[in-house]
Amino acid sequence: MEYTATTDGTLAGEIIARVKSLLLEAEQKTKPLELDPYRTQLFELFVTAEGAGYLDDDALFDLSADGLCRELAECWGLKDAALSSTREQTRLSGEHLAKMRMLWSVMRMWMEWTYAWQRWGEFHGDESR
Repeated sequence: MEYTATTDGTLAGEIIARVKSLLLEAEQKTKPLELDPYRTQLFELFVTAEGAGYLDDDALFDLSADGLCRELAECWGLKDAALSSTREQTRLSGEHLAKMRMLWSVMRMWMEWTYAWQRWGEFHGDESR
């Protein structure tokens, strides 16, 4: 199910809003997401999303790496900006490019965490995860 919200009062909406807030703070302070405090805070949000079942294929709210980044890209108008840039054969604005770079970083981390979380049991003798 595709989910579109920014802050709708649900846990999924709160997670999205908090991720967005962290990304914007890191951008404003010109700090990389891969370093603390952002990495730790993003990981905590990942754990919350996983615990709520939002990373499952049949989740009510899709907060997989793709779903989360699709939501943020929609919020920031990145799809329209990319389509316009392609159609008009112009470069993306600096602002849109910076947002895309942030999304790539958060998507990479979210995907790595998902992969590690799913395979935890294989390496720790616990197949329950």
